[in-house]
Amino acid sequence: MRINSIITPKRAAALRCFGALALLAVLSGCKAVVMDPSGDIATRQRDLLIVSTVLMLIIIIPVMALTVIFAWRYRETNKEARYEPDWDHSTQLELVIWAAPLLIIIFLGAVTWVGTHLLDPFREIGRISPQQALVAGNKPLEIDVVALDWKWLFIYPEQGIATVNELAAPVDRPIDFKITSSSVMNSFFIPSLAGQIYAMPGMESRLHAVINRPGEYDGFSANYSGAGFSGMHFQFHGQTASDFAAWVSRIKKAGGSMDRDLYLTLEQPSENAPVRDYGRVDADLYHAAVNMCVEPGKMCRDEMMQIDAKGGLGLAGVYNVVPLEYDKYARRGTTVLGPQPSYVAALCNTAPVKSTVAAQPIKAPLLREVAQLTGAALHSPGLLR
Repeated sequence: MRINSIITPKRAAALRCFGALALLAVLSGCKAVVMDPSGDIATRQRDLLIVSTVLMLIIIIPVMALTVIFAWRYRETNKEARYEPDWDHSTQLELVIWAAPLLIIIFLGAVTWVGTHLLDPFREIGRISPQQALVAGNKPLEIDVVALDWKWLFIYPEQGIATVNELAAPVDRPIDFKITSSSVMNSFFIPSLAGQIYAMPGMESRLHAVINRPGEYDGFSANYSGAGFSGMHFQFHGQTASDFAAWVSRIKKAGGSMDRDLYLTLEQPSENAPVRDYGRVDADLYHAAVNMCVEPGKMCRDEMMQIDAKGGLGLAGVYNVVPLEYDKYARRGTTVLGPQPSYVAALCNTAPVKSTVAAQPIKAPLLREVAQLTGAALHSPGLLR
C-alpha cells in the first residue's frame, strides 16, 4: 500500500491545522518579558522601542506595499498601464520621497537622544512610576554586584549580608547597583527591571532602577564569558517591604561569613553554582574586588593610581599586575608579566642613615666598582662633588 493512498488531501490539511494549533499552544507558554516589564525603567525602555519601531514602520510599510502595487500594475501583460520611457522627474514625488523620511529621522533622533539621556543607567531615577513621584526620604537600596566565573555575588552593605545567585529588593524603592567583575567581562541583565549593563574587571558600572510589582523574575548574564556562561542565572525577588525585611532576617539567622578567603575560593571557575546565603560580609570586600586586591598584601588599583599620579614607581610597579593562579597563562606554566607571580606588597620610608664614608674623588679604575656599592643612604664616592 502506498503512503499517498493513506494521507489524503483532507488528512494532510487536518495535519497542518493540528501542527499549527500545537505550535500556538507551545508559544502561549512564552512570556514577552521585554514587552511586559515590571519596573519603571524597563517600561520606559519598552515605550522607546515601540515608538522607534512605529516611526520606522511609517516608511517601511508604504514602501513594501508600493513595491507590490507597482510590480502588479506595470507587469508585462498589463497593456493598459501607462508607458513613459522618457519620464525622469516629478517635483511632487521627490518632495514626498525625501521630506517624509527626513521628518521621521529628525523626530526619531530627538526621541532617541532624549530617551538615551533620561534612561542613562548612571543617572539616578527621577520617579517611582508614572503615577508615583520620588519621595525625598526614600533612600536607595545599595546592592554591590560581582560577576564571578560563573556565578553572581550580591553584597548588601546596609544589611551586612551577601548572596550567591539570589537577589531581592522591595517594590517601589530605588535600587542603586554597583557592578564589577572578577576576571572577564559579563553583562548584568534583569529584563523585567531594566536594560543590561556590562560588568568589567577593575571597573565599576552603575545601574539605577526600581521594581513596581512583586514577583519572581529571571536574571542572567547576556555576554558570553566561557564554558559556564549558560549557568549564570539567578532569581530576582520583587517583595513588599515586610517580606524583604523577613528575607534579610532569614539570611542573617542562617549564619555564614563572606570574607576574603572565602571570596578567593568562590571566584574560581565553577558551573551551575547553587544559591548560597551569608549572614555576614567583609565591609571592604567589594572595594577590594573592584580594585583587584582581595589577595592579602596585594596593592589595590586605586593606590597604584595615586602613586602613578605622583610620578609612578617605574618598573617596580609593573609587577603589581599579576595573572590569577587559575587562568590560562598559569595553566600553561607561564605568566603575563615577569618571570614569576610577584608584586610590591607595601611601600615604607626608612629613616635616613648618616654615612660615615667621606666623599672623596675616585680614580678611573675604581669607577666600575661603583655599581656594586649598596647600603642605606650610602652616597657614591666622588660623584657628589
